[in-house]
Amino acid sequence: MEGALAFTSWRGVVGVIKPTMRPGSLEEMIRILPEGIGVIPLFLEFQRGSRKEFDRGIEQYEPLLEKLAEKQVDLLHPEGAPPFMVAGHKRELELIEGWEKKFKIPVFTSGTNHIRALKALGIQRFVAASYFTGEINNAFANYFTDVGFDVLALDGIDVAFDDVGSLSSEVVYAHVKKTFLKHREKAEGIYLLGSGWRVLNIIDTLEEDLGVPVIHPVPARVWEIQRRLSVNQPVKGYGRLLAEMIPD
Repeated sequence: MEGALAFTSWRGVVGVIKPTMRPGSLEEMIRILPEGIGVIPLFLEFQRGSRKEFDRGIEQYEPLLEKLAEKQVDLLHPEGAPPFMVAGHKRELELIEGWEKKFKIPVFTSGTNHIRALKALGIQRFVAASYFTGEINNAFANYFTDVGFDVLALDGIDVAFDDVGSLSSEVVYAHVKKTFLKHREKAEGIYLLGSGWRVLNIIDTLEEDLGVPVIHPVPARVWEIQRRLSVNQPVKGYGRLLAEMIPD
């Protein structure tokens, strides 16, 4: 039709801030998102994965959110669960409220996304796995207990922050299964913290073998982006949350 222009982001555009400059989860998200949803990514440069780095990192988000807001995106998503989790849910909500007031655009974080996904699936008690070790896992667990969840275990895999993407999905499967089986009488779900590991291929397998839903950041992100943009396109292969587009 004369005068008509192709509009590839006709369902909406989300501006995302990736916490690290490494490949993986951005490509995974874009491949899973329905046709017609556009993505504008910007990047931070977290390199060590330490609590000190995360504590200082919160202030780095706002300038990038401002850049994305200037592009008139429909949705803002500052990614990275750890920086907001160590700050605590109360501080996280204060930041979101401030950003939404300033930019006049809806904002969600990884942490609030994971809370929403857990609630949508009816999960109150869960086991979790991360690619962090030591005290910081307690901070992650406290983030969820502070809003009423029961974290039965949050077990980390000892791997260098830069090497997370090289972890085999089979190793992660075995780690998660071992943790779950210790709490199988109480656990209602499994939560995988962090987008750095490349384990989308084991989500369905874990759900089938262990009989509970699995929350992984990438499918959970795609699920919420769809919900926020009033899109409802189930995507199979990445767990029940996205396969059924569970309402909340």
